[in-house]
Amino acid sequence: MDTSSGGEAIGRDNAKKVNGRKRHLIVDSLGLLLAVVVTAADVDDAAAAPQALEQLAEQPLGKLRKVYADNKYHNHALYGWVAENGAYELEIVRRPKGSQGWVRLPIRWTVERTFAWLTKCRRLSVDREKSTRSAEAMIRLAMIHLMLNRLSPKEDQHEFHYRKAG
Repeated sequence: MDTSSGGEAIGRDNAKKVNGRKRHLIVDSLGLLLAVVVTAADVDDAAAAPQALEQLAEQPLGKLRKVYADNKYHNHALYGWVAENGAYELEIVRRPKGSQGWVRLPIRWTVERTFAWLTKCRRLSVDREKSTRSAEAMIRLAMIHLMLNRLSPKEDQHEFHYRKAG
């Protein structure tokens, strides 16, 4: 995410060739936000994961047994942190061997869908926040707005329904 107005925690993600910040989200199986951490783009995903995972400890998530993550979170230090601090298993979702181009990965699309929902919020389309705490707060507010609209849609909106699993 390009940070247009400067501020704290700005870096360059050489893999994606962008300057700015990264948003690290943990969502439930419906794509609703459980935790968010905003870091500089040059921060390794696995290094930022404990900050997000610590937020799960503060929530009453009695049925949480497994946390899925993409390949960027495959890191022995993170596995060690989860073993010491988490009451759940960390599973890395990998691309099928030999696949090329875009591949829809099981489970992984859930968080990507949440990122897509967040891009509909104009305030989040460009990161203008000076602090990471403010950026995290804007993400939380956008998700609260989204969830409230799901619970009580406006008169001109269709009631939201999740698609049946295929």
